[in-house]
Amino acid sequence: MDLIYLDNNATTPLLPAVWDAMRPFAVESYGNPASAHQAGRRARRGLEDARELVAVLLGAHADEVIFTSGATEANNLALFGLCGDPPAQLIASPIEHPSVAEPLRQLTGSGFALHELPLDAQGVVDADTVCGLLRSDTRLIAVMLANHETGAVQPVRALAERSPGRAAFHCDATQAVGKLPVHFADLGVTSLSLSAHKFHGPKGAGALLLRRGSKLRPRTWGGHQQQG
Repeated sequence: MDLIYLDNNATTPLLPAVWDAMRPFAVESYGNPASAHQAGRRARRGLEDARELVAVLLGAHADEVIFTSGATEANNLALFGLCGDPPAQLIASPIEHPSVAEPLRQLTGSGFALHELPLDAQGVVDADTVCGLLRSDTRLIAVMLANHETGAVQPVRALAERSPGRAAFHCDATQAVGKLPVHFADLGVTSLSLSAHKFHGPKGAGALLLRRGSKLRPRTWGGHQQQG
């Protein structure tokens, strides 16, 4: 009996066209993009072309695209990299994906205070509530664009408009990219995460979009790639 796959919210099958685009970099242009020789330069051109394409599709600049192994890495990079040092306040929705919720829990254990935004009956944040929670020491706001269980779409742009310049704003858009129009600049957030396997791309490939001028504290040391 043929399998009927009904779990695309968890992961999607790789499209043949995607594999066709990837295959040359596995068997031909396999050089290290950081190498100065011909094979490295060829691989780097492919990498930068991909970065430019992601930027165009998501309303960002190419130098705002940081490739990662997926959304979990991207979320951790953003949350630990943007929060600075404690004590300070963090604000988040109570229905974030574990790859956001768990880093926030770790941060509260190191001296940060976490305040959760209330939800309505549909599981949506009222954008006006963030105004009452903002403080002079608010360092980071984290609200996903679309929920992975309910599908509820959050008013991220409205939330960002109500907290301009007061704190960094991270948006986990993993469940939205490929399903909803996503424009990084229009959302007004500091950072945004995505994972390719959610929209028929390869597993182990994702990105963190980081607004120009934002300072991201590194989580690993020893590499100079991607402005690291």
